[in-house]
Amino acid sequence: MKLILASLSTTRRDMLEAAGIRFEAHSALLNEEKAKAELRGDGLAAHAVAKSLAELKALSIEAKGALVIGSDQTLEFGDFGMLDKPTSKAEARKQLKMLKGKSHFLHSAVVAVENGKVVWKHVDTARLTMRDLSDDFLTDYLEREYEAVRHSVGCYHIEGRGVQLFEWMEGNYFTILGLPLLPLLAYLRERGILKS
Repeated sequence: MKLILASLSTTRRDMLEAAGIRFEAHSALLNEEKAKAELRGDGLAAHAVAKSLAELKALSIEAKGALVIGSDQTLEFGDFGMLDKPTSKAEARKQLKMLKGKSHFLHSAVVAVENGKVVWKHVDTARLTMRDLSDDFLTDYLEREYEAVRHSVGCYHIEGRGVQLFEWMEGNYFTILGLPLLPLLAYLRERGILKS
């Protein structure tokens, strides 16, 4: 069965390619910011927003006879609720200063759609604790990394220099990267798309 990833995310594509999965990547036909605002307006919790966005992304691709995979991630931080991707270096610095020395949660969802219907979904959560970052470190980090992480909620990639931001992480590595890969692989084996 043909597999389509409803995302052009480099990180998600790299994960699937490294796992030896054959797939096509298509841009989801969805105004993600508008959809996220509507879901938040409905009062959905952060994990439910991730799942709903993953579902909307997968449903946005019409491909008869193919299995379409949608994925999304939200960052939940205490009383602030969900954080959004920063729109400037100054906003990225503000977010990192807010997160430093504290824990936050990443909710990663993956959904499979076949012939316009959701056939499988999974949400996983990881807890990450940032260390107490100095202003000098933050300045240096953003000078070096901002362009690479500006499209990432939380302003980091743990597979790179962003790992230096953290004191502790609890949860699956792939969940932190933004795609619960192991449950997805198990589902693809169950469907006979991957060999067991």
